[in-house]
Amino acid sequence: MRHECRITVLETTVFPELQEKYLANPKSGPCPFFKPGDTFLLKRTPERDDYYHMLNGKFCSEAWDAISRYVYTALQGGSIMHGWTNDDRMMIACCNDGTRPVIFKIERLDYPETEEERIWLEKQDFRNTPENAYTG
Repeated sequence: MRHECRITVLETTVFPELQEKYLANPKSGPCPFFKPGDTFLLKRTPERDDYYHMLNGKFCSEAWDAISRYVYTALQGGSIMHGWTNDDRMMIACCNDGTRPVIFKIERLDYPETEEERIWLEKQDFRNTPENAYTG
């Protein structure tokens, strides 16, 4: 089975009171790198390795550091966050910038390459419910 990973920017937030108090430029504002709705599709093939090349400079290195483990898991076909989100193939995470965080949705996309894989995938239930949720 082949896997890809889609990263979607859900929200950008800014905390002006924290920027005023702690930043060298207290008027930094929201993240200039990402906008809500931005989408990135990552592949990891012999011809194209977006993970290793960090999308060739199309992604902020601080944000990448915060979410790359989820991206790697998705590209390997793993459960990104079993029992935490309502779908094992998805995670909501954010970058490390405490004064202007960016919220990302990270999704594993599955592409069966054989009929056997297609049948297996159709039988899977990746949903998590409150009854089986991981609560920390």
